[in-house]
Amino acid sequence: MNPDQDVVANRVGAIDCGTNSIRLLIADVSQGPAARLHDVHREMRIVRLGQGVDATGQFAPEALARTRAALVDYAALLQRFGVGKVRMVATSATRDASNKDVFFAMTAEVLGPVVPGAVAEVITGEEEAELSFTGAVGELDSAAAPFVVVDLGGGSTEVVLGSDSAGGGVQASFSADIGCVRLTERCLHSDPPTAAEVAAAREVVRERLGEALRVVPVDQAKTWVGVAGTFTTIAALAQRLTIYDPDAIHLSRVSFDDLLAVCDQLIGMTRKQRAALGPMHEGRVDVIGGGAIVVQELASALGQRAGIGELVVSEHDILDGIALSIA
Repeated sequence: MNPDQDVVANRVGAIDCGTNSIRLLIADVSQGPAARLHDVHREMRIVRLGQGVDATGQFAPEALARTRAALVDYAALLQRFGVGKVRMVATSATRDASNKDVFFAMTAEVLGPVVPGAVAEVITGEEEAELSFTGAVGELDSAAAPFVVVDLGGGSTEVVLGSDSAGGGVQASFSADIGCVRLTERCLHSDPPTAAEVAAAREVVRERLGEALRVVPVDQAKTWVGVAGTFTTIAALAQRLTIYDPDAIHLSRVSFDDLLAVCDQLIGMTRKQRAALGPMHEGRVDVIGGGAIVVQELASALGQRAGIGELVVSEHDILDGIALSIA
């Protein structure tokens, strides 16, 4: 689609600023019984905004600078494509940072001239879970419900149980205070991680996921849906893709045998070995081992509690949920 300098009435922009990445979706909205999104532009940058937040409780100046550089580019794209409405949300790292006012001032300065009044908002873990669920299940057959959607981020992992929006939406959700960046910084210091480090990481994950599983009755789920970069990268590797192909990954299914095997490989690899994998984004190289540990523990819990034996991977997630929330 050719960019348009004029504002397009039904065009929205969504920005998801997480612990590891900042992502942009520009989409046209078609109205009907249910709003549908048609992608105009979708982009992701690894900025590691949450660098060191788990240890220091503050954003690092260099992390804010990386995030600002990406956001400047995104603001130019919003203007170029004539976006009329924008929503930017920030999640786990921003909830935890004591100097978040500096982040808010930066986002207002960058986005304000493009869309007056636009500024980032920090959403709760509960709202993050609901937006992720909305984005993830829109294309799934309601006969496969209830769904348990897991959004595995850099700083937190959202576990959500529900059906499609027509069947009642979200039934229960929990935002667990663990993600691939937080777990790596806390436990996985060697390259590759030692057996003791991996064991310690598993204990942390089990403790954090245990809280989620006490709140969310995953035993009722029929289908497990995974969203965000750890899941999509694992799906690409399970398919033995030589490059990252979102069309091949979206709504693909990964058996637990393949899932656990890929996770074992990622956990045991050096960073150099991970970097050589075709579908691997350079910004995930150092943290995807931590993500793989979370995935394995989730697979174990969902297999035991719900009898689930495969993972469905969606390229649509909180970013789509954000766009739909302002459609």
